[in-house]
Amino acid sequence: MAFTAKTGLKAIFGLQIGIAVVLLGQDFSLVAPQIRWPTSAPAVSDPVAPGDQTRRFDPDEVRRPTMPGIPMEGAANMPKRLFFEDRPEGGTRIVGAIKEGDGPRFAEWLERQPDVPETLWLHSPGGSVGDALQIGRLIREKGINTAMDAGAFCLSACPYMLMAGSERRVHAEAKVGVHQSYYGQSTVLPAFLAVEDIQHSQAEVIRYLGEMGIGLGVMEHALSTPPDEIYILLPEELEEFSIATEITEG
Repeated sequence: MAFTAKTGLKAIFGLQIGIAVVLLGQDFSLVAPQIRWPTSAPAVSDPVAPGDQTRRFDPDEVRRPTMPGIPMEGAANMPKRLFFEDRPEGGTRIVGAIKEGDGPRFAEWLERQPDVPETLWLHSPGGSVGDALQIGRLIREKGINTAMDAGAFCLSACPYMLMAGSERRVHAEAKVGVHQSYYGQSTVLPAFLAVEDIQHSQAEVIRYLGEMGIGLGVMEHALSTPPDEIYILLPEELEEFSIATEITEG
């Protein structure tokens, strides 16, 4: 068969398809060993005890009775992105999931305030790691305290905001939880590039913990807990890793 421009294009197209299949196969070979059945851990709302601290993590299961003045949406009964409001008892509440773009939103909100809030009270199932780090660095720069009241959750990326407070008061009945950050899976790039991107992101988190004076031992619990589970830190662990400067009872 004579080689023509048409057959040449077909050969190139076939070669490209072959390369794509190989790259997809590489990505699948990386992910396949990690495929696991859904977790059977108890709900995050269940009490924890030493040695029994791993809980199922689904942001839509993080519930709390509606707070006055805060618009709650969906099954999670929580804002779909961060919501800022003055707290009647003093300070400011930050409630809701951390969405991409919430870092700049927080900076703009803070710029509009007549005075820098003394304390930010947190209640969030987490979300965007990058935005949480951006918010945290601004909290530390402005010398703002962070706190959690009884029944509040600060999970996934939220603890990065908590860690940034100049003082960090956590109620003994609040829950602070960590796990592996989810950075997404590449279905186009070679597997080694996707892994490299994740490693850079983890390095940024470790750098942030150093900036905030947080014990790196917390990463052992975070990196060993898959994204569909959450490791709830005990009050003594919050103090051990310097995540909390004070555990409150009242």
